[in-house]
Amino acid sequence: MARLYSYIRFSTPEQAQGSSSVRQSEYAERYAAEHGLQLDTSLNMKDEGLSAYHQAHIKKGALGVFLQAVEAGKVPAGSTLIIEALDRLSRAEPIEAQAILYQIINAGIAVVTASDGKRYDREGLKANPMDLVYSVLVMIRAHEESETKSSRVNAAIRIACEDWIAGKKRTHIRNGKPPGWVRETGSDVPPLYESIPERVEALRLAVKMYLAGDGGTTIAKRLNAEGLAISGGAVSGQNLYRVFKNPMLIGAKVLRVADVEYTLEGYYPAVISEADFKKLQASQRSRPRAPGAGIPGIFTGVGICSCGYCGASMQGVNYANRARADGSLADGHRRLQCADALGGGGRCPVGGGVSLAVVERALLKYCRSELGVAEFTEQDDTRAKLAATVADRRAALDEIAVKLDKLAAALLETDDVPLVLIRKMRELEKDQVVARDALAAAENDLKVYAGAVVGGLLDEWQVLTDAVMTLDKDARMKARQLFMATFERIDVYGKGFTAEGFTGARARVAERLSQRLLPGKGVIDIRLKFRSGAVRLLRIDRLGKGYVSAADF
Repeated sequence: MARLYSYIRFSTPEQAQGSSSVRQSEYAERYAAEHGLQLDTSLNMKDEGLSAYHQAHIKKGALGVFLQAVEAGKVPAGSTLIIEALDRLSRAEPIEAQAILYQIINAGIAVVTASDGKRYDREGLKANPMDLVYSVLVMIRAHEESETKSSRVNAAIRIACEDWIAGKKRTHIRNGKPPGWVRETGSDVPPLYESIPERVEALRLAVKMYLAGDGGTTIAKRLNAEGLAISGGAVSGQNLYRVFKNPMLIGAKVLRVADVEYTLEGYYPAVISEADFKKLQASQRSRPRAPGAGIPGIFTGVGICSCGYCGASMQGVNYANRARADGSLADGHRRLQCADALGGGGRCPVGGGVSLAVVERALLKYCRSELGVAEFTEQDDTRAKLAATVADRRAALDEIAVKLDKLAAALLETDDVPLVLIRKMRELEKDQVVARDALAAAENDLKVYAGAVVGGLLDEWQVLTDAVMTLDKDARMKARQLFMATFERIDVYGKGFTAEGFTGARARVAERLSQRLLPGKGVIDIRLKFRSGAVRLLRIDRLGKGYVSAADF
């Protein structure tokens, strides 16, 4: 017997409460009996809450599964598909909607609409082409209705978002799903949600472990082993990485409406502080891509190292399968490679990789021997204000000294010294003492602040190098934290940095750098951007013979 399939779709779950589902089911059973067809229920042919306007029912719904089955030949020719109306197939642009109808019909499958009993198949459309025109008109109308509805919904959501941000009116905005660690309070005014305590504690533990250097897989294993959940069900490392990027952690709901992004602060209860959320974003890392990835990267995989040529992340690839007999890795077995080149993306004009060990040694040597307070405070606003105060007080002291010199010169030229000049000179001398003390205090404030900002980082850099290069895990994890605390971005130019693409002072610096001790061939150039805003350049010999640094790029 030929088969009959029934497809039911509702754009909102509430529509499932109506009678159309029952009506279509009854119609399908009656149609099968009248035409000698076997009603096939092997495919789950119901999509509830999936939009045909945005094609969600095809991308992740039952209709998409049915179309794949048609394409694979699993739905035999001569079968029939029953739908409530043509707009159940699609409400996308008419040309896209027609393509879906044609895909089904061209596979030898008839489409029957339960609302009017019309049948669409190759023979029928050949005999009556006006049915084809009718189907196009129906789909045009369906698309226009959905487009109008979408515009109205978007306008309503936009107004609600703007009201929330302005503090005029704050209520539920039913767009997107809330995070799994909250539940509704039942109120229409804030607080709209409350935390689920056990899930929030699990999430905070996950954040703490991540900031301490543990990866998503390690964290997920511990949470699952202890029976902890953050949104119901088992925790996966990949899901944790997505959660760590989500502003919901600090209570914000982010909506994009017609290419405009709205951030609704305070929509959910915050799980962590904004400071911890910023740390999370600074320490985002990708999954290992190669064998031997158990060796922690000290600056790779934490979101700060990029390819200077194409902007893709640089990844540490440890080829442990090439290890020596004693298990150790030679420099060439640990590579620093562009993710775009590794994945065959084609954006990177250079590709290839360099020795990760050579780059690590050069960076550690630089950090141990050449870092100074300037790198940590160069563009710090507070330091700039303190430095300006020092400059102002030094200028005031110099001005007093000039006035005293002038008075002294006047006294030398006058036999009868006026009493007023003597008094003025004594006042200036007192002012000079006060100004000197003020300058000393400002200089001390600047010195103390600079020391506090650096916070012992310079001392920590001094003792790490040897242990890090022996691949000691604890030392490398500590070095990773130092790199994250010190650098905002590390751009690696695996085949050298050139002045091409730069103008003005930057091009001149690049040109001078290319003329320094190491030749332009066989070098790795690195651009270091510190969290203070300071920028430094390093030129490294690919064979690990040394480096030349250039500042103020």
